[in-house]
Parts: sequence; C-alpha cells; structure tokens
Amino acid sequence: MQLHGLGLDLTGWFQIGWSADFEVGDVLPLRYFGQDLVGWRGHDGAFRVQGRFCQHLGASLGHGGTVTDAGIQCPFHGWTWAADGSNVAIPYQDRPNKARKLATWTVAEANESLYLWHDAAGRPPLWEVPDSLAAGVHCERREFYPLDDGGRVRFTDLRVHPQMVAENAVDAHHFRFVHGTPTSPTVIEERVEGPTWWSRVGFGRGWKEHPRGPDGAVRTDSLNTIEILWSGLGVSVNTEHTRDGVRVISVNTTPVEDGTTEIFTTYWIDRAGGGYERRLDEAKLALPDDLAIWNHQTYIDPPGLATEEGRGFRQMRRWASQFYAGENVVP
Repeated sequence: MQLHGLGLDLTGWFQIGWSADFEVGDVLPLRYFGQDLVGWRGHDGAFRVQGRFCQHLGASLGHGGTVTDAGIQCPFHGWTWAADGSNVAIPYQDRPNKARKLATWTVAEANESLYLWHDAAGRPPLWEVPDSLAAGVHCERREFYPLDDGGRVRFTDLRVHPQMVAENAVDAHHFRFVHGTPTSPTVIEERVEGPTWWSRVGFGRGWKEHPRGPDGAVRTDSLNTIEILWSGLGVSVNTEHTRDGVRVISVNTTPVEDGTTEIFTTYWIDRAGGGYERRLDEAKLALPDDLAIWNHQTYIDPPGLATEEGRGFRQMRRWASQFYAGENVVP
C-alpha cells in the first residue's frame, strides 16, 4: 500500500482544537483536509463546523461572521445559516433561500477537545471518540490536575503522516535511539479490534526478564508501563505509569493540506505525585525528538525490517489500511 499525500483520504476522527478555543459566540476560520471551514459555538453552547463561504455571494463567515440565536450570520448581507446548514433568514426578504445550504461536518466534543469526523464516502461516524482518562485501566480512581494552557500544545506546518505516528506503537527499538532509554521496552500484551489498537509495554530489566508472573499469566502491575490506545489513525492516548504517578498524553495528527499536517498534544497529570509543573515539563520532553524524525521521514513499503520487528509492523499496516478511501473501512 502506498500512502497518498499526508492523509487527505483517511476515515476517522481528527482533532481540530480544544474546547477552550471557542467561547459561546466565537467564530473562527479553520482549514483541514484541504477545505476552508468555519467553526463556531452557538448560544446553546454547541460547537459546529461548516463550509466557510456564504452561499449568497461567497463572503467568508470565518472573517466577521457573528452568532445569533438562529445560527451564524454573514457579515456581508446578514444572511443567517442554521446548524444544519440551511438558510433561515435574509434580512431584506420575507422568506429564506431554501435551495442553498452550507456543508455541515459532524463534530464531537470530548476530552476538553474538538474533533472532526472525516470520511471521503460521506458516511456518518463509524465509532466514537474514546474517553482519554478512561483509556488506561490505571487511571481508575485517579484525580488529575485541571487541564490548562501548559497542557495544550499544537505543532503546525508539519509533514508528518498520521500513520507514521501510529507505527510508533509497534516500534519498540526507537526508544533507545530517539529517547535515550537504556533498553527497548517489552510488549506485555496487545489487542486489536475493529478501529481500535491497544497495547501495553513495560520498561526496564524487570519487565524484560519477567513479563509474566509465576503462574504464567500476564502481570497486572503497572509501574514503568505505557498503555497505548489508537482509535483510527487520528486519535491516540498514552497512559504512562511512572514512579511519580500517572500521566496521560494524547498525540493526534490531523491533515491540513496534501502537504501539511498539524499535531495536537494534550497532557493530563495525576495529583498523586504532586509537582505538577515539573512533571508536565518532563512529559513534554519526548515528542519533539519524535517530530525531528517524523517530519523528514518517507514511507517505505515494504520496509526492510529486522526479524523480530516483522510481525508488529505487518500487523499494524494491515490494521491501518482499513482507514483509507477505497479500502475495507470498518463497518
């Protein structure tokens, strides 16, 4: 399978911002998947994404558009478009234009983040956005510091394909050379089902020498482990249990143009270990090292893999193929 562009043909949920980006009444221009969009939060509190240009004379709703009780109003002639894209008001005419509509995109608001559903075939969502703070079993009974500006980091103008980020889930050996760990982590368990890829890896000699308990069963302790969840190729959650406590990191890659992407990262730190600022800074250290690789990487198919890498990469690429237009996307 050859990758086309930087993911404009992908099916799935993709992050386009955070809830804090839009207060009630806010209107902002957006551009993702090669399309000009407008995002706005209505007086009812709901977030919407629609085609950016008024279907009257083409003015940009994202530049001067205003939110009314009925929808979003064009700054040029005051035409108002409802949440379903229909025209509901023309100030100087007693009836709306029923023949024209704005394109309307399906969105979800979860994890204090904003997501857009993209499917080239135009189908409604095939799965839901996962709850980031419930993705790892070790988050149970944990209390996290509130998400603040420091916990939201956006990287723009990248050339990082979403699949290259997902393949880190099976690339154990990069930890030694990119992140400087003494040894590569050990894959403890793995589950792949439909649009979901989940695995747990352990760091350190203890996990490498004893990944299972005396009875042969998979160990359930979690210190020095990472639970990795992928929901399609657009949404990921890493739940990391360190000696200081638990941190949850979401790294989401979203196509912008055929040649550019953005990465949205969100960091949650549990209260158990204290030291919020220090632990947040530590959580942010790894990703820039990954970006330095991904942003200059090309996709080789088939790759020249070491023997022990073969199974993981082949399985990951088979799983990822379902999210491309024209492939067997999960029903």
